[in-house]
Amino acid sequence: MEAPRASAISKLQPQPSADETTLAKLGYKQEFHREFTPLEVAGLAFSYVGVVPSIASMLFYAIPNGGPFAMVWGWAIACPFIMCIGLAMAELASAAPTSGGLYYWTYSLASPRCRNFLSWIVGYSNTVQIITGVGKRSFIFPTVFLGSCGLASIDWACAIQVTATISIASSGQAYTTTNRQLYGIYAALVLSQAVLVSFGTKVLARLQRLFTLVNASLCFIIIIALPIATPPDYRNSANFALGDFANLAGWPSGFAFILSFMAPLYTIGGFDASVHMSEEASNAATTIPWAIVTSIAASAVLGWGINVSLAFCMGTDIGSILSSPTGQPMAQILYNSLGQKKTLALWCFIILAEYIVASNSLLVGSRQSFAFARDGALPFSRYLYRINHYTGTPVNTVWFDAICALAIGLLSFLSTEAINAIFTISVTASYIAYITPITTRFAFKNDFKPGPFHLGKLSLPVAVIAVVWMVFVILVFFFPATPQTTVQQMNYTVVVLGGFMFLAISWYYCPVYGGVHWFDGPISNFTSVIGGESRDESSTSEKEQLEVDISVSVVDV
Repeated sequence: MEAPRASAISKLQPQPSADETTLAKLGYKQEFHREFTPLEVAGLAFSYVGVVPSIASMLFYAIPNGGPFAMVWGWAIACPFIMCIGLAMAELASAAPTSGGLYYWTYSLASPRCRNFLSWIVGYSNTVQIITGVGKRSFIFPTVFLGSCGLASIDWACAIQVTATISIASSGQAYTTTNRQLYGIYAALVLSQAVLVSFGTKVLARLQRLFTLVNASLCFIIIIALPIATPPDYRNSANFALGDFANLAGWPSGFAFILSFMAPLYTIGGFDASVHMSEEASNAATTIPWAIVTSIAASAVLGWGINVSLAFCMGTDIGSILSSPTGQPMAQILYNSLGQKKTLALWCFIILAEYIVASNSLLVGSRQSFAFARDGALPFSRYLYRINHYTGTPVNTVWFDAICALAIGLLSFLSTEAINAIFTISVTASYIAYITPITTRFAFKNDFKPGPFHLGKLSLPVAVIAVVWMVFVILVFFFPATPQTTVQQMNYTVVVLGGFMFLAISWYYCPVYGGVHWFDGPISNFTSVIGGESRDESSTSEKEQLEVDISVSVVDV
């Protein structure tokens, strides 16, 4: 008679959702509210790219390395390779939808002999990529260090774009700011975003609808309204817009065209943005991979349309656009076509979109830091691995990332080259973090089983294309902007990347205190019985009890 009563009691208890069951198979209990709908996750991924504000900055790569021809066709050639990276990442995200993402996949798929080390490297690469950001040149050309990811660089670029409004309002006259003024604006941006991102998951999820609307509207304004408003003097013929190759950088034309790929590569990045929201998204095993793919596709198509529109509306005097007193090539193009007042209004709209990109960067970064702290890999992990009882979000990691960004900004007082050197690490660090789990899936013996999103027989060729492309791109990123360069204009990416890798490896192998002595990869954070398997966080001495391979991460529920 007791069995029916027990059965009745169990029926009254809330049953775990499919997402909770999948997460439990990965070794983690559900700690966030799953408020993000599939549309909102895709919107976050799209807003994280920030197509218009990113292109506004990246014109400094495309214009001198091929002019309108490179803007249009360089973008078209690079985007299919970018999509291959996204597809390879999407398969992994579908198989193991967890906020840890890249470093979790690496541990699950790599050999037991090296998985702790590889997971450590990927985790720190991913963390530093999100916090620092993108940068390539001196502040003489300030817009170029605005990329598609990285809190510090995006907010610094946003601060510069705020000061650019003064130049626009002054009829296009040059306006010089000090690093102290820029840091003041920068700090205000970071702190306000930290307050915003500390809100509850439901608020942050609903905000993505507004963020998506702002970014999409900007795209269509540039694509549709700009050609209509451009005076005849600045309208270009199809021969010029689609076929004129202008090499102003000094590299051989073929290599100059390759360097123009940096514009779409910097713009369409941060493929892991939606991955770190996996534990706050509904139906994550399907939602996250499709968010990755659709955001890349939308950004690629809209970005190409924007480049075509700019190529037809930029006029033929490319040199004057590059030497614009505003320091912003797109601002000059808009100024020529729309006039002062309309350009000023649209530029404020672009600044808002940039602010959104930085806010989402902090949101995503806080989830990555939370996941890494959950597995004990960050300093002060015991304080960072906490969910605020009022908001239901990891407020501690939000402010941890914000404080790190504020500290990085202080390097601007040391020297321009110092802060630029830090910003250069973002894309190369992110590609290291992407290459490793994609490679380990095929390089090591593992029982990988795909999730709902999978490519079948195309998985291996797509992964090969993605990895080869990223290795090629990393090498290209080591070259300076021009063959004749100064100490200040030199590209220090290889130095900074090498320095970061040296520090990460040294910290791992540090005697007594290094990660080799205590870091064991992903650690289960709850005690429960799921599918007949016990996950006990108190039993961490033997890794076999805690390792949950991707092969069992997606189950039929």
